[in-house]
Amino acid sequence: MSSYRELARTPGVARIIAAQLTARFPSGMISLGLLIHVEHLTHSYAAAGVVLAAVSIGQAVAGPVTSRWMGRWGMRRVLTILTAIYAAAIATIAVAPLPVPALVALGLVAGLATPPVQSAVRTIYPKLVNARQLTALYSLDASLQEMIWVLAPVLITFLALQVSTVLGLLAVVVIAIGGGAWFILSPETGRVRIPPSRSALGRVLRKPTVLLATAIGLLFIGAAAAIEAGIVATFGEGGVESGLVLAVFALGSLVGGLGSGSIPMSPWSTARRLGIVAVGTALTLLWVDNPWWLGGALFVAGVGFAPALAVMLSSTSASVKFSETAEAYGWINTGQLLGAALGSMAAGFAIDGIGSIGAYVVSLTMIVGAALVAAVFHRGFPDLRHRDASPIPDTEPVQTIT
Repeated sequence: MSSYRELARTPGVARIIAAQLTARFPSGMISLGLLIHVEHLTHSYAAAGVVLAAVSIGQAVAGPVTSRWMGRWGMRRVLTILTAIYAAAIATIAVAPLPVPALVALGLVAGLATPPVQSAVRTIYPKLVNARQLTALYSLDASLQEMIWVLAPVLITFLALQVSTVLGLLAVVVIAIGGGAWFILSPETGRVRIPPSRSALGRVLRKPTVLLATAIGLLFIGAAAAIEAGIVATFGEGGVESGLVLAVFALGSLVGGLGSGSIPMSPWSTARRLGIVAVGTALTLLWVDNPWWLGGALFVAGVGFAPALAVMLSSTSASVKFSETAEAYGWINTGQLLGAALGSMAAGFAIDGIGSIGAYVVSLTMIVGAALVAAVFHRGFPDLRHRDASPIPDTEPVQTIT
């Protein structure tokens, strides 16, 4: 824990972590908020699903593009404009009784304008701490983001169901504007300038580490989405067990992430940590109806979750030029969004076919696939046992007098 105490004493670290977590908090609220609001408005879950799909498509398409824009026009300018558009789109959905096609169009706009805070902050990190602290900082980031996925759904569900669906979405708008302003106005955001990338859009995917992290992230987050669907199917949407089991899953991830921050990362680390997730997921199949067993199994799975994500973040940072980091993280985020959609869809079909256990089978299949990809292509990950995770410096020809 000494590495985390050292991070806490580093100027700006606590502030930028708190600011980015607040700015990203709406990402844990928006899906449930839109689902409940659009269903209440149209009395159709199908319509709500189409609106959510439009948001997800917009986010997946925009991620690498808007992340890349930050190198051309600056982080503050891009984040400010996108936050304003995102907030306006969600606010319009909340207060205007619009037909479904208009809601879908606004959902697409909101998805396209989702501020790339995640890419921005992970680009700032290498400039905020020294190289020796970077791996621990990525582990801390991967661990603390679990708070978003535990607290945000609880808050939006309470507001939308107990008060008003309109108030729930307006709360998303207020947090997006407030958290976004805090992050945008933080001194660290203003001090870091991303050099414009000289390569074409998507060229960074030629880097084996970025391509692997994107593909593995798709399977990895897809497995998590399938697990969540299985838990809801097992205990029901209103079952208190669902929230408790998911909280234990997140707690395991938090414990694993904080505990692994100082462990050196080798090319095999991603496969090993995904293996822990696979073992925990396999244990769920033994007794899916028992919340105590399920919680224990998912705690084991969670222990490998944040550490695996931390390896992919650190490896990506160490494998690309600084000017490419934001776009690289944008592609990884796109892979994770696609994985969440595919995992949820596959789990839904499996649940309809063979019951809630089908979702756990889907999850196990995806996480084993992720671990196998990480193992077979382990040489695509850098060896960080004897080097730091700093990005490759951008260089350019320098004229000399001869």
